[in-house]
Amino acid sequence: MAGSHSSPSGPDLALGIKSDELPDGGRLVGHRDGEPVLLVRRGSDIFAVAAACSHYGGPLVEGLVVDHTVRCPWHHACFDLRTGEALRAPALSPLACWAVEQRGDAIVVGEKLKKPAQAPHDSGSEPAPKNIVIVGGGAAGFAAAERLRREQYQGSIVLLSEDEALPVDRPNLSKDYLAGTAPEDWLPLRKQGFYAKNGIDLRLSTAVTALDVGGKEVVLADGSRLGYDRLLLATGAEPVRLTIPGADKPHVHTLRSLADSRNIIGQAASAKAAVVLGASFIGLEVAAALRTRGVEVHVVAPDKRPMERVLGPEMGDFIRALHEKHGVVFHLGETAARIGAKDVQLASGGMLAADLVVAGIGVRPRIGLAEAAGLAIDRGVVVDACLETSAPGVYAAGDIARWPDPHSGTSIRVEHWVVAERQGATAALNMLGHRQPFTDVPFFWSQHYDVPINYVGHAEGWDAVEVEGNVAAKDCLLRFKSGGRTLAVATIFRDGASLDTELAMERGKL
Repeated sequence: MAGSHSSPSGPDLALGIKSDELPDGGRLVGHRDGEPVLLVRRGSDIFAVAAACSHYGGPLVEGLVVDHTVRCPWHHACFDLRTGEALRAPALSPLACWAVEQRGDAIVVGEKLKKPAQAPHDSGSEPAPKNIVIVGGGAAGFAAAERLRREQYQGSIVLLSEDEALPVDRPNLSKDYLAGTAPEDWLPLRKQGFYAKNGIDLRLSTAVTALDVGGKEVVLADGSRLGYDRLLLATGAEPVRLTIPGADKPHVHTLRSLADSRNIIGQAASAKAAVVLGASFIGLEVAAALRTRGVEVHVVAPDKRPMERVLGPEMGDFIRALHEKHGVVFHLGETAARIGAKDVQLASGGMLAADLVVAGIGVRPRIGLAEAAGLAIDRGVVVDACLETSAPGVYAAGDIARWPDPHSGTSIRVEHWVVAERQGATAALNMLGHRQPFTDVPFFWSQHYDVPINYVGHAEGWDAVEVEGNVAAKDCLLRFKSGGRTLAVATIFRDGASLDTELAMERGKL
């Protein structure tokens, strides 16, 4: 899903509009010098910013204005209307801003404003750390490094990544890029020059083998040691591997990295039939992408319904029907027993043709480094509200972090891209001494063909699912409830309701 460029619509804002065309709280899209501009009035203040979200181009006019911010309806990025700054992931780049004048009863948009230079932010009474090391080049690790420099941190940043590729937009690996509808140059979160320009020492293909918490050093695979004043663990998760005979064959894949996605794309070019093992989000997004490429797809999973554990029976039935409409064949209540050169044998004895096999049977957090270093572990790395681990000066973010969630009242660990990015940014602030609790409401999205599913909140279990609207008609809102309390909400094509839910959860009013 990405924004498209078209001829400017709406009024020419350089010529102005009448003031009463933009009432208090109003939003209006016009253009200035050919660029789409969003006008927003908040009381006596009028703001002019780029009309499209800097993440995937979502229409901000359809978003939610909260105080002096606007939130994207697609993936809940948030921007400051006064400065254009990207306040919340998944957006990283700011919005352009324009000068606004009121001339009598007219509102006129002037020249585009230059981004003001930021002064170093005050970190309080603590001296700023001289050296920050980040272990992990995924969502959380990248977001932390980016935020540190955005905060004008002047010390050393070393970003250690086991991946051979620059940090990438991982959700796209199983969606548009895998389907062949997005070019590879969309994938890097930032190009190579960003790291040198911002003084971020990005070391690719670099493994960390141990943490010396007492000595404040990380040990690299080559035996060298790297000292730190603050350390962020953002090691992410790794796919659960198959253990059945044939799992090591070259046409059997998992999907986590850019290299994984490239390998699947390479084999899909000549594959006639593929078997996807697992009816998870990743598995079914892979199925949709391969069908888009014209490959025959069979999905094998032990579940009664796809994704029922997360989204409930109604949504599970809808997702199955949606994929079947696009030609996917399901084998539910089944598991694979063996993988051959050109087939997959099911535990029930059936055989499926398979030139390509993708296993999407789950992931597990990579907590080995933290555990060996003696950090507190509880089905993840235990952190406090500010994402600090049991070792002072050592923080954790992303898929490995288990944090006290103020919305559910429990400690949770979430494997979502947006959560990881937001935690990385919060950890960056706290490594600089801000002591800012992480209070964001979890959010994720999944894409199946042309159907997006947005999910706000976190429900590991529920006793009721309330359905508003029509799931089959792709116009619905589902509330996942326990003891009468709404824990999470899933929507299809009800972006405004999804944003309203997020805000209500933030304010404790749901």
